Amino acid sequence: MKPVVASTAYLLISHGSRDPRPQEAMNRLADLVRKHLESSTQSLNSRSLTPEDAAPSHVKQTLLLTRPRLKVSPVAPSKVMVGTACLELAPIPLSEQIYEFALRLAAIGVSELKLLPVFLMSGVHVMEDIPTEVEAAKSKIAGMSLNLTLCPHLGSHDKITEVLASRLASVPAEGSLLVAHGSRRPKGNQSIKKLAKRLGTAVAYWATPPDMETQVIELMQNGCQKLTILPYFLFAGGITDAIVHRTEELAERFPKVNFRLLPTLGATNEIADLAIELIHSN
Repeated sequence: MKPVVASTAYLLISHGSRDPRPQEAMNRLADLVRKHLESSTQSLNSRSLTPEDAAPSHVKQTLLLTRPRLKVSPVAPSKVMVGTACLELAPIPLSEQIYEFALRLAAIGVSELKLLPVFLMSGVHVMEDIPTEVEAAKSKIAGMSLNLTLCPHLGSHDKITEVLASRLASVPAEGSLLVAHGSRRPKGNQSIKKLAKRLGTAVAYWATPPDMETQVIELMQNGCQKLTILPYFLFAGGITDAIVHRTEELAERFPKVNFRLLPTLGATNEIADLAIELIHSN
């Protein structure tokens, strides 16, 4: 049975990288989102009532005894379109990527496209650059019967804290260190500080002070000998490789400390679920 294309499609927007691993992870995340959405749609379809189900309870037994159960025509599975796009380091601007995807969707009868920024922080990219590109795309599709909706960025989901807390709880430790990229903008790191406070961790930044070494030494001075390091990044890339290298260096310098470096958030089912919840919030 040929699947029916859903009326709403989705586009996951990432920063973009010269390293192929983040895009590979984005493709896996898009595939997970698609599978979860299709699964939920098919689950709803499977709940469709048969004539016997719709009958009053006192009539059902008679129906079953007097004639065979009626067959209900199966509902065609719903095909959900989920794509990916990059804000930077792509051959064409984001607005053009959205426009080209929109053309494909309009041709198959899709009426709405929801855009999800797969970013952890609400920096300039999320607050200014992506909205500007989306507005440019809207002007390009003005004559088409396709509605564009920009959803909140991934890091805005309240359950991000729960995901991180669960990962920290899975490793016995005397202390933990959240490592984020860091922003040089005034108050640019306030959200990370609040996140670290909710998690009960120290915090270090890759691009700004305090760095990993400074925070590790302070934790050691406070008696920490089992330390968990949690990179606050979505996918593996150049910076996370450097964090791995720095952790190895610190482990050699401070052999009395047991270091445990956790992986990035990654393209997982739980992250796909958060993305879908944000998509459905609009």
